[in-house]
Amino acid sequence: MAAFIRRNEPFTCAHCGLHVEPAERTCRNHCPRCLYSLHVDVEPGDRANPCGGLMEPVRVEYHSKKGYQIVHRCTRCGQETRNIALLDVDVQPDDRERLYELMRYPR
Repeated sequence: MAAFIRRNEPFTCAHCGLHVEPAERTCRNHCPRCLYSLHVDVEPGDRANPCGGLMEPVRVEYHSKKGYQIVHRCTRCGQETRNIALLDVDVQPDDRERLYELMRYPR
């Protein structure tokens, strides 16, 4: 497994167009409003994945050490990944209503 590459840069969401600010304590990799991401990494932060598909949020899972995680599924290739939900941050926390919706109605 390759080393984690820290990338915490602002971006514009490819799904809803929101300008997303960097996170405070971790690397933000999904939109706080619609929770979508992009399939751009093979290893965290490497930007080496040629797929580039939209990563649709499909459900929320709870991990005893990492807390709530958003499960994303690539709309192009179908790969699933997990990303920590950013709830207790001051700048652009994840939309709780959207997270609750995914908990109630996973895809």
